[in-house]
Amino acid sequence: MAKARKIPAMIDKASSFCPGCGHGIAIRLIAESLEELGKSDSIIIGLGVGCSSLLGGILETDRLHCLHGRAAAVCTGMKRVSKDTVVLAYQGDGDAYSIGLAESTSAAYRNENITVITINNTNFGMTGGQMSTTTLPGQKTTTSQHGRDCEITGNPIKFPELVAQQFDVAYVARGSVTSPANINKLKSYIKNAIEAQINGEGYSLVEVLSPCPTNWGMSPLKAHEKIDQDIVKIYPLGEFKKREVVK
Repeated sequence: MAKARKIPAMIDKASSFCPGCGHGIAIRLIAESLEELGKSDSIIIGLGVGCSSLLGGILETDRLHCLHGRAAAVCTGMKRVSKDTVVLAYQGDGDAYSIGLAESTSAAYRNENITVITINNTNFGMTGGQMSTTTLPGQKTTTSQHGRDCEITGNPIKFPELVAQQFDVAYVARGSVTSPANINKLKSYIKNAIEAQINGEGYSLVEVLSPCPTNWGMSPLKAHEKIDQDIVKIYPLGEFKKREVVK
């Protein structure tokens, strides 16, 4: 019989995310990575406003709920006064790229030595599924009921690509939770991002493509298929800025 996989010690409660949501997988991968890197007891998380804030009820760790969109700025301050602590911003795309675009961009521009995990489900998940900067062209939401018109709203923002191409940062990647292979790759991205901070290499970002079955109005299985068939065409997976580790 296969040995049961051990739950990281810092996960002390069940999550309250919607069935089929990808947040729970991402949080599990963060906890596993911190434990494997020996940093479970030396971590503080800045939580964005939205579904991401539910992480606060799952992990037994230091955390701070930030004002809407301000997690990157708050984490910058925490890291500057506690340089030996791993500081991680955990946000949704609406929090990080819509409300907090200025703070997110500024932290990357300054190459702050923090790690940012952003869950991209192409809408404002907790507040009812409104259009976000990441909403796909033609995608229907509660505030784009006829589909997003990019001639009026602009095109979906690709923040990882922007950061990787324009700023001198340590590490940038985008992963997905839609299959075991993708989940394993995503874990390696998250671990790379945290390790970059531990080594003092600078700003690191991992964007996670996550299903939102509730607001997308589909089953979890169909939501996963939507990511693999449609969303990755706009948001390709992979590493956009690799770490330059000096051996």
